[in-house]
Amino acid sequence: MSIQDLKTDKILLAHGSGGRPSAELFQQVFLPQFKNPFLAEAHDGAILEIGGQRFAFSTDSYVVKPHFFPGGNIGDLAVNGTVNDIAMCGARPLYLSAGFILEEGFDMAELKTIVESMRLAAEKAGVLLVTGDTKVVERGSADGIFINTAGIGQLEHDIFISPKNAAEGDAIVINGRIGDHGIAVMSKREGIEFESDIVSDSASLNRLVESILQAVPSVHLLRDPTRGGVAATLNEIAEAADVGIEIEESQIPIDPQVVAVSDMLGLDPLYIANEGKMMVFVPANEAEHVVTEMRKYPEGAEAAIIGSVTAEHPKRVVMRTRIGTKRIVDMPSGEQLPRIC
Repeated sequence: MSIQDLKTDKILLAHGSGGRPSAELFQQVFLPQFKNPFLAEAHDGAILEIGGQRFAFSTDSYVVKPHFFPGGNIGDLAVNGTVNDIAMCGARPLYLSAGFILEEGFDMAELKTIVESMRLAAEKAGVLLVTGDTKVVERGSADGIFINTAGIGQLEHDIFISPKNAAEGDAIVINGRIGDHGIAVMSKREGIEFESDIVSDSASLNRLVESILQAVPSVHLLRDPTRGGVAATLNEIAEAADVGIEIEESQIPIDPQVVAVSDMLGLDPLYIANEGKMMVFVPANEAEHVVTEMRKYPEGAEAAIIGSVTAEHPKRVVMRTRIGTKRIVDMPSGEQLPRIC
């Protein structure tokens, strides 16, 4: 699907992909109406100063299908996702809200299971769910359950983290394998079976972030590659910071099963959603320190340096392939896997 095809007077699934159509929707529809310095930052959350203290505020909505998938469900995903967005701002998540849109006829036992998983995820992340709302719509007006979570956290340091901070010479560190979440959801949706199950990487990363920032305060940027995967996230950063980014295919951690299923389905793992991954942009001389810190935690056991920031080819992401050639990694312009989170 070309970008021209997406310039339409109707909303398409691609507008929720996290790629170029999503960016266009934000830039052309939402930002002009609500424009302010906090929103224009286009971060994972807004960083606000209140009473001399800095806080991060974020919100996200979850429409994943199916509601239950290997490694999680829509409930724990909704908690972990918003906790991580706050953490990517460099803040310690504190409080969440939850809004539920339920379809008439939705199974009560499933709802109880989803809500219990939210409680367990919140306890693990060390946050409290303190307010919420519930609406019920007629049968056929929704797809069972949609969840919105918002959260607030406190910045307890003077580190300034922003997508615009990526600088020439930075190394890019990721905390583990990519593509597991998207493939886990797709396998459940399509009934694909594996010899060894691939499970979602959905997890809260706030304690990992706290440890990294304490050990390496020179961190420039944190970002979690969710919708649109690593490719979309890196393109957003290259655009925001006006830099070039180079990554090494051979250094990117990925499960061989994810590669095999992606090949079978015609998907590129770089564009597949993750829900427990983060990329850290840090001066190159501190990159190994970040890797060491990540590997102290289960969520960072397979941490690796996957690339760097360059002054060459600004606003572009380039990957050196396993055979030594280079290819441009574009911002996704369509939707590989709709309703993945």
